[in-house]
Amino acid sequence: MKAINRIIEQARAHPMRIVMCESEDARILEAAQRATVAGIARIVLVGDPERTRHAAQKASVDLAGIDIVDPAASAFTSACADELFALRSKKGMTLEQAQHEVLHPLCFANLMVRLGHADGSIAGAVNTTADVVRTAIQVIGVRPSFKLVSSFFLMMLCEPFHTMKGGLIFSDCALVVDPDAEQLSEIAMAAADSARSLLMEEPRVAMLSFSTSGSAKHAAVDKVVAATHLVQAARPGLAIDGDVQLDAAIVAEIALRKVHHSQVEGHANTLIFPSLDAGNIGYKLAERIGGAKAIGPLLQGLHKPANDLSRGCCADDIFYVIAVTCVQAQAAAGLPIQRTTSENNAISGATDRSTASEYR
Repeated sequence: MKAINRIIEQARAHPMRIVMCESEDARILEAAQRATVAGIARIVLVGDPERTRHAAQKASVDLAGIDIVDPAASAFTSACADELFALRSKKGMTLEQAQHEVLHPLCFANLMVRLGHADGSIAGAVNTTADVVRTAIQVIGVRPSFKLVSSFFLMMLCEPFHTMKGGLIFSDCALVVDPDAEQLSEIAMAAADSARSLLMEEPRVAMLSFSTSGSAKHAAVDKVVAATHLVQAARPGLAIDGDVQLDAAIVAEIALRKVHHSQVEGHANTLIFPSLDAGNIGYKLAERIGGAKAIGPLLQGLHKPANDLSRGCCADDIFYVIAVTCVQAQAAAGLPIQRTTSENNAISGATDRSTASEYR
């Protein structure tokens, strides 16, 4: 089964309440309808009900089964304002300012997640990435075990021409520009968690570099090695190789020759890039030249899930992000995640055994 279809099936097993604040955007409305019909999530739209219904009618979208919450008239508004004031008063926010701020759909949607009225949020079709990420950090907050919010792409290698089959986590490709060793270790651990919940198999992490097993001497290599040691100390049971070049991370024969005492053995499913330069270039190469399907950027390290969309996204992209956000919310709530064997999702040259339907 294709990795994205496994995620959709997992979302359908425990549909979560996903809030979306750009309720007048036709792409959001179409994806919300698809997710509702597919049974993968319970969608809440935040916005003006009359304008939302008008936009849905114009886009030929049926809003049956979808809730619409108006921040100006919701029973949650007062509690949301009080919560925002408690969060931001030390930064100088007054109660009056909080009462005004919660009327903004992006802020209100994230407060719904914080207060347990929703399980995850999605925005970015209209709002900028800076606004989406800043609001998520300020309102939902960072997970207690992390200091850093980072991003990842879920890369799907599911086409007949792909000799490597399955899903990969690429991190960080969109947020942290030049992480130090401690930040890089946090990115790796968060990405490992993302792999476990979304790929539904044990993470096999490759800390990428232009060096393998100390073949080159440079401060950039030292950073990757130090980050690897921090991860190993924090999570001794995690399969991780670093420093390692890309070919040694994903090709077993090369790993056998080049990687000393490899734990991943050339079957990495989680690729950690040493900088945003490398990560952004890497995912675009895989997408544009390698023909991989890129879902993201997605956020990791938050207390509860909140994900960003590209303003150039289509309804299909949003549908996939809804499914991913639902599975992230399941993991955050401690709900069971269906595990797959590494054989079913191996990043290898094996023939694709998938009998699943296409993405749609």
